[in-house]
Parts: sequence; C-alpha cells; structure tokens
Amino acid sequence: MNLLHIAVREVKLGFRNPWAYSFMILFTVFSLSLLLINTQSFIEGYSSGTSTMLNFILYLLPLMTLLIGSFSLTSEKEEGSWTLLSTYPISTFSFIVGKYTGVAVVLLIIIAFGYGVTGIAGSLFGRGLDFQTYRLFIAFSAGLIILFLAVALCVGTWVRNRWQALTIGVAIWFFAVIGWPTLLVAVLGLLPYMWIKPLLTALTVLNPAELVRLFVVVKLGGGSALGPEYYEWVRWIQAPSGTVSFLAICLIWVSAAIGLAHWVWERGRVRG
Repeated sequence: MNLLHIAVREVKLGFRNPWAYSFMILFTVFSLSLLLINTQSFIEGYSSGTSTMLNFILYLLPLMTLLIGSFSLTSEKEEGSWTLLSTYPISTFSFIVGKYTGVAVVLLIIIAFGYGVTGIAGSLFGRGLDFQTYRLFIAFSAGLIILFLAVALCVGTWVRNRWQALTIGVAIWFFAVIGWPTLLVAVLGLLPYMWIKPLLTALTVLNPAELVRLFVVVKLGGGSALGPEYYEWVRWIQAPSGTVSFLAICLIWVSAAIGLAHWVWERGRVRG
C-alpha cells in the first residue's frame, strides 16, 4: 500500500463522512450569502464588500480544515484502523502525505462546489465578483486549506482522541484568526521600535491565516490599507517574483509541518 492508495482511501472515507457533506452545504450556503451583501452588479478589486467577504471566509475555512484534518488522523487511532494499516509495508511518510493529499482533495472539492454554485448564481442574477477577483478568492480559500491542513496534521498526530483534537483545533483557530490582531498589538507594544518590523515579519510568516490574507489583499489592490509597517510586504508581493516567492514560502511551511507530523507519528509508532 503506497502513498496513492492512502490518498484514494482517504478521499473515499472523506465523502462517506457526514462532516464533509455538512461542511459542503454550510460553505455553499455561506458562499451564496456573500451575494446578499453585494449591492453592486459585480465587485472588482479591494473594497468594503470584498473585505467583508474575506473576513467571513477567514472565520469559516480554517476552523473547518482544522477539524476535518485532525479528526482524520485521530479516528485512525480511536477506531484501530492504524493497527491494521501498520501490518502493511507502508512507511510513515507515505501514510502522512497520503492522508494530507486525500483530505486536501476532499476540502478543495468542497470549496470548488461552493464557489461553482455561487458563480452560476451570480451570473444568473447579475451580482457577484469579476473574474480576476473571483480567482483570487478561490486562491485565498485554497491557500487557507493547504496551510491549515498541515497544522491539522500536526494536531492529529499529537493528540489521542477527537475531543483533544477539537479543543486544540479551536484554540489554534481562535488565536490565529480571532485573537491575532489583539495579541499582535499587545506583543509589539512591549518591544523597542527597531524590533517591531523584524518580529512582525516573523510572526506573519508563522500565522498561515495572516500570511494568506496579506497576499490576497495586496493582489486585490488593498496594500495601502495595511499601514506603513507592511510597506516591504506590499513591495515584495507586487514584484514580478512575488507570487513565486509566496508559493515557495507555502511549500516550505507545508513541508516543515508534514516533517513535524512525520516525526511525532514515527515516535509513537516505534514506542507502540
């Protein structure tokens, strides 16, 4: 049993799980509701409307990803599936990456369905996003899923059951999304001025929600709304190599998280 078999198995299990359909319905209804806050025929670029939409998506998708991703690993422990899988000639790396790939496919299909329905409805009623803005919203959602799923794997390998995964997942979501602005101001306010920009950069890279949000806001043309502290970020993202550099950071981010999950799971496998 190799990586591909694990990924295909995870996709099948994902769509047998009522959680997947619940989130699909929720995200579709949620996406359609975004049309209701649109008072224009079509929204283009960064505006109050797109800002509200981005915030709504930022609240929903990371939490959804953290729960589904972490539960996919903790269920293997609780239901004893890993005991059976460990009898096959399968490496821990293939297992972790296969799980990541399979769950990512399920979640990306969920958002593709939601955005597809929204796009069709917007075209029929003459209200929605222009094509470029629509693409950036899809990229925003996909980026949140890809990065937070890597975090979810680390949570799933560390905890022992779904209750622990739920508690830690909600805590991570709260600090990364809800409490982030307050925590950032509190921490940076205690430091000398010369330390603010370097630490702000480091903290932003460590927070997947903020990293993806900044990239999409700048691409939408809202860089001026971020403030002078983010001037270097705006210049970097707007550069010709900005998108490639951002994708490289995301790849490093995911690789590091998968490496950590592999190390934790391997330790548990060796210790039994």
